[in-house]
Amino acid sequence: MTTYPVNMDIKPSVQAFFDEATNTISYIVKDPSSNACAIVDSVMDIDYAAGRITYDHADALIREIETQGLKLEWIIETHVHADHLSAAPYIQQRLGGKIGIGSKILVVQDTFGKVFNEGTEFQRDGSQFDRLFEDGDTYTIGNMQAFAMYTPGHTPACMVHVMGDAAFVGDTLFMPDGGSARADFPGGDAGVLYDSIQKVLALPDEMRLFMCHDYGPDGRDIQWETTVGEEKAHNIHVGGGKTKEEFVKFRTERDAQLDMPKLIIPSLQVNMRAGEIPTDKDGKPMLKVPVNGL
Repeated sequence: MTTYPVNMDIKPSVQAFFDEATNTISYIVKDPSSNACAIVDSVMDIDYAAGRITYDHADALIREIETQGLKLEWIIETHVHADHLSAAPYIQQRLGGKIGIGSKILVVQDTFGKVFNEGTEFQRDGSQFDRLFEDGDTYTIGNMQAFAMYTPGHTPACMVHVMGDAAFVGDTLFMPDGGSARADFPGGDAGVLYDSIQKVLALPDEMRLFMCHDYGPDGRDIQWETTVGEEKAHNIHVGGGKTKEEFVKFRTERDAQLDMPKLIIPSLQVNMRAGEIPTDKDGKPMLKVPVNGL
């Protein structure tokens, strides 16, 4: 079992940016002892019906970093998102920083390279990213050590990134009244997701947890921050000692009722390329729509 270098004495500042169109929360995470920061799970805006890309959400992140005089060192992707497009390369071109994702991106690239009938020019080696994280890998944001936890189940490449007393859980968990993410995408597995959630819940009870998505169940206001202790006690899917068998049964039945995310087709093509939009043979930005392929 991997031993993770948890340090609850480091308390980074975390600014959240909610994208209403995709119910995604992006974060600027600042090292408390320097001007260094990271961005977690950025969003690129798309009007899918019109085929139009814009960058309002990313520009808001960029403005905030510039206003505070911060130095962007990392642009972290918790996984290959199926419900929004990453703005990582757009932000990198303007502010620098390294783009990082879990090493199992190779599995995702191989799987969806076939779904989208990508040619040999599409590299399936993760080379579109600057860093491929393995379970337990560490990196620094200024003077603050961060580390990656491998948490598959929602997708094969999911990772939770822990920065001091703050953990960014991607889609591994939702707020306690939201439960957990689906596990029926290619490479997903409800039993594996349960085991990954238990790894997260083994972190200290006081660890702050930051969600990638929130949908305001029962009409409540959008929320994105909770703690390990709160999730263990109150998460409707895994809290209160629910067993793996209970979780797998519920998750499997629930997933069978869910529609595909409305942006899954553009999101996968872009995000498996680290946020770059694919092009046609003439170099023009172009997306494919596989018929009966998902």
